[in-house]
Amino acid sequence: MGLSNKELPKLGFLYMDYVLRFFDHSNFKGWPNKIETVVYHWKNDKERFIKEVKRKKIDVLIGNVPATAYETFREIARELPHVRFIPSLDTQFSNKSKENVTRFAWKYDLPIPKTYIYYNHKNADKFLQKCEYPKIIKKSYGPSNYGGYFVHKVDSYKEARELFDEKRYHPQYFQDFVPMEADIRVMLIGHKPVCAFWRRAPEGEWLTNTSQGGSMDYNDVPKSVLDLAVKVSKAAKAEYWACDVAYGKDGKVRILECATAFAAFPYIRDWIGEYLMWLLSEGRFRKPNIPMFNWEELGKISPDLLRTMRHITFGKFHPSYDGAYFGKKKRMYGKEEVYIHELDKKYKMYAVKRRYAEEWPSEKWNYQDKLALKPLRNLKKKSDIEVPAPTKDESSESVENEVTITKEELGDFLTSIQGIGKKKFNKILDHFGDVEEVLGALHQNSTLLQEVEGITEKLVNKIDKAWNKLFK
Repeated sequence: MGLSNKELPKLGFLYMDYVLRFFDHSNFKGWPNKIETVVYHWKNDKERFIKEVKRKKIDVLIGNVPATAYETFREIARELPHVRFIPSLDTQFSNKSKENVTRFAWKYDLPIPKTYIYYNHKNADKFLQKCEYPKIIKKSYGPSNYGGYFVHKVDSYKEARELFDEKRYHPQYFQDFVPMEADIRVMLIGHKPVCAFWRRAPEGEWLTNTSQGGSMDYNDVPKSVLDLAVKVSKAAKAEYWACDVAYGKDGKVRILECATAFAAFPYIRDWIGEYLMWLLSEGRFRKPNIPMFNWEELGKISPDLLRTMRHITFGKFHPSYDGAYFGKKKRMYGKEEVYIHELDKKYKMYAVKRRYAEEWPSEKWNYQDKLALKPLRNLKKKSDIEVPAPTKDESSESVENEVTITKEELGDFLTSIQGIGKKKFNKILDHFGDVEEVLGALHQNSTLLQEVEGITEKLVNKIDKAWNKLFK
């Protein structure tokens, strides 16, 4: 069962100069073939990097891309259509900026604090003069809040004006202040929560970051928080993911941050490695068994020791398994008491499929570079990219002016080509998952279709010719 050594995809680690490495070979313990490493050296290194990936015949590149290289790597990914990036560049969309997190949340109707994004600073100033306070002002660019040092609470227009004049943040990004009990970091693998902990602000303060004096504990993370984190991970189609969730004093939960780039204990990176080995081997390697609420027990261990612990495993519950802690332990879940092992059915670990279609193409979504900071006199009087609040059109912006093709229309098109019948069409659909993914392959590089059994280079050339004729 599973792929043989020769059938396994060629893996490569994506590294960058001056950037901490999330994975190394020890996280992929037992992988039988050589794992390549490819290092991006910044500046004008794009072409050399692409050539190295091709020369090493890498099928899967694993690693996070920092915000400052994100747009370059969107271009690189287009030049390497046969390479699967893990996480995908679409999944890493939220890594780039808080604005991107907000747009992601708006599209999928995820709860966040009410957020305002202005590229036109003059209009932002008008709004700040009349809005209610307090407001939270953040530096948008970059996925992290940098330990809270670029997150500010202002109680008046005067404070907001002085802060923006000093910091010159662009775009001007701010949110309504939401009184919180605490915030909760949830880490997920294959959409399954594997670690969660509270971060509480010191008495009389509002920042929860431990670097700012906040405390953390692992007990009694609410069901509503875990359910929201799973929903967000699924929306991002993430192999691994982390969410910071605000637990408001009003009892509501809201997303503060989410990304694939996050601080994680080594054993969690090991679990991600095990998961990816299972995912990419078609079941040859064991899917990690990570019981729900394992973090409550591991959280009793000293953080200094947790930072050195590696390759933690758990046995799966069986009724005859004497003394199995996670088989006997009960806890409150929502409004009822349940056995912990029963929650593994509720919170499954999913096999995340490869993406072919681009959900967040830079031509439409790269506001930060298209609208770089300029003197106010150069800004148009009326700008269609000011976004003081989400509109009804926000969720449809990514597909504006694109051609919509149904399954039936795609089937009619492909089966009209000599050599492709309904059987081959269904094979294509099964391989890519859905119509949108097939269209993504056709737009990016039709040679991807040759991955489907029975689709030859000759057939692909016919498809190309017909596809180009269709859009003339």
